[in-house]
Amino acid sequence: MAVAVEKDPIHAAVYAFNFPQTKVLCADIATLKGTQIQEAVRDWTECNGINLARTEIDLVFGGPPCQGFSLMGKRQLNDRRNRLVFEFCRLVKELQPHYFVMENVPGLCQKKYQSILKRLMRDFKAAGYEITKPVQGLNAVNFGVPQQRRRLFLLGTKVGAAPLVYPEVQLRSPYLFRTVRDAIGDLPNLENFAELHASDCIELTPEQLQLMQALAMPYVEKLRQMISEPGNFAYPRNWNPQLLTSSMQTQHSLASIERFKETPGGQLETISRLRRLDWDKPCHTLRAGTGADKGSYTSPRPLHPEYPRVISVREAARLHSFPDWFRFHVTKWHGFRQVGNAVPPLLARVVGSQIIAALGITPLLPSVSLDVGDTQLLEFRQLQASRYWKLQMKPSPNSYDK
Repeated sequence: MAVAVEKDPIHAAVYAFNFPQTKVLCADIATLKGTQIQEAVRDWTECNGINLARTEIDLVFGGPPCQGFSLMGKRQLNDRRNRLVFEFCRLVKELQPHYFVMENVPGLCQKKYQSILKRLMRDFKAAGYEITKPVQGLNAVNFGVPQQRRRLFLLGTKVGAAPLVYPEVQLRSPYLFRTVRDAIGDLPNLENFAELHASDCIELTPEQLQLMQALAMPYVEKLRQMISEPGNFAYPRNWNPQLLTSSMQTQHSLASIERFKETPGGQLETISRLRRLDWDKPCHTLRAGTGADKGSYTSPRPLHPEYPRVISVREAARLHSFPDWFRFHVTKWHGFRQVGNAVPPLLARVVGSQIIAALGITPLLPSVSLDVGDTQLLEFRQLQASRYWKLQMKPSPNSYDK
């Protein structure tokens, strides 16, 4: 990916850590102009030694904040976040990519929002795009993710280009779904590591790592780069597999621990209303909670299927299909939000394969491995992150803003 846009300074810093080859713009799409993104694309091509007479954009992929349409929220028509889908449309119109994909919650298709969806589709049509119909939702569990997570995908094709189509469901039977055990059955008990009371990572001993590898299911072996996977064109990462990251413990009261112990798999704990995961079923939808502007509320985290505690950020990331080299902010609240707000990588890969097919290209496997960024990017407080991006986003003498 050439350019990524993220408004939240902390989330933008985490993205920059994990994708050092991508130009990150920490900006609000409501105020961002297409010319700024085009300039960032040109900067990216120059930095990567790519000499193009004309820089055309193949794909714009976006997930405008969806809380205004969420079935779990208040679903208010006048929620100011609802307008961001039209800002996404504006940028597509300005950038004129060959294709676009807009991801959102299924609630956008509800009768209450039909006027918004119809207007949005009219605006895309006026911008020169055909929408793949019928508009569909995709459930991550049908594509190898051990989580029931249904999302709406709006697929757009520039008039004259090969049409973009939805992927075929890969797994239809519940007996074939990836399970919680597939995802986290190899991870050690965090209570065995006192260091994880104050830190989000620890280096495992060779014996502990060997045990993890022995317990790893094929799903995990792919996430840990232990085995190759057809269709994966991502850059391999240089990372330390002995480092167990994003695993800071959550401290519970003794009373809570006793109640958690008595909660059967798949059931809600009656006081906290936290649902206990079932080893042999997929996870339910992981939610992100709200941002600082809404009081920094953290959505309920599932209970571990065996231990009397909520799951860690790493365990949530596994259930979301993030690879183990991918790291999150050291603060649990930020880490869970980063997981819960993301399109599951395996689902994104399936959608990406549809883009590759429509473009008619044959991607090459990367010939180099990437180093991840400076871990300081994972530790910023809000003010530090804001200052960092102000320095990064200062215009160069040759830049312009139309």
